[in-house]
Amino acid sequence: MSAHAHEAGGQHPHPQDHDHAHGHRHAHGGHGHSHGLVHESIKRSREGLAAVGLALLILGITAVAQFAVFVTTDSVALLADLIHNFGDAATAIPLGIAFALRSARAERWAGLAVVAAIFISACVAGYEAISRVIDPQPVHHLGALALAGALGFAGNWLAALIRSRAGRRLTSPALIADGAHARADAYVSLAVIASAIVVALGAPVADPLIGLAITLVILRITWDSWRTVRDDRPHA
Repeated sequence: MSAHAHEAGGQHPHPQDHDHAHGHRHAHGGHGHSHGLVHESIKRSREGLAAVGLALLILGITAVAQFAVFVTTDSVALLADLIHNFGDAATAIPLGIAFALRSARAERWAGLAVVAAIFISACVAGYEAISRVIDPQPVHHLGALALAGALGFAGNWLAALIRSRAGRRLTSPALIADGAHARADAYVSLAVIASAIVVALGAPVADPLIGLAITLVILRITWDSWRTVRDDRPHA
């Protein structure tokens, strides 16, 4: 009798214990508990917002510094770079909203907004460059102009690293496109340094011509970014 009780006790769990274990598993599955871990969509949203915010801060500081130099130099090459950097910083707004909403569809629309901002900045920069070719203006403080170009390069390169790494980690085509955009902007900023050098050598017309060249590069960035966003498919 005692042997049977021992065998029963050893081999068969109590029905209430079974029901409790089943109920415990069901509760976890039904309510998506993660034993204290943050849900992946929330983590993705936070990481995306952090990357966008940090890039915005860096580009904002860069653009403000370049604007201060533009006021003294009147360089159209710097103006083109400055307009583009302000537009680039502004793209953080739709991207940040998309990550806050945790919506793949909103993120894709944010990518389209990025492309639109790049294109508009190209149009404005191109208009200013053509105006200066028609009506040349002297460029001043060439040393400050070269420094502004160097600041533009550093700011865009850092922003590109932040956006590209976060974009790959979060599988976000919008962030990846913005990262590629900022990386290309870094090289565009080097053209501002080239403008300062060429103008110092006695060819002031080079400044608006370099502004036009920057415009063409921005248009190429627009096309590449459009292809990246267009090929994106919303996540399930």
